[in-house]
Amino acid sequence: MSENATQHPPRPSARAERNPVADLFSATGRLKAVPRKPARRDQLLRHLAETLFEPDRDYTEPEVNGALRSVHDDSAALRRYLVIAGLLTRTRDGGSYRRATLPA
Repeated sequence: MSENATQHPPRPSARAERNPVADLFSATGRLKAVPRKPARRDQLLRHLAETLFEPDRDYTEPEVNGALRSVHDDSAALRRYLVIAGLLTRTRDGGSYRRATLPA
């Protein structure tokens, strides 16, 4: 490359543009780890809510656990994070969950 050539940062892959948390998953689709940084964890939780749960549908706790377990063994922690983040709502008795309406 000549000294006068302008260097551009590498473009993110098409996969990364579609899924900004793709790097958090293994090639088999399993979550490698839950990010510690709140902003990164929020990105992950939003992705999980959008991809694992349909809007306007009620889920039982075992259904929520099964969906979350498909990507990570600690379904209880992920479920708790989703509820605390307001991405999943839960009935008072904890028997029913629903994906919250996500802002654009």
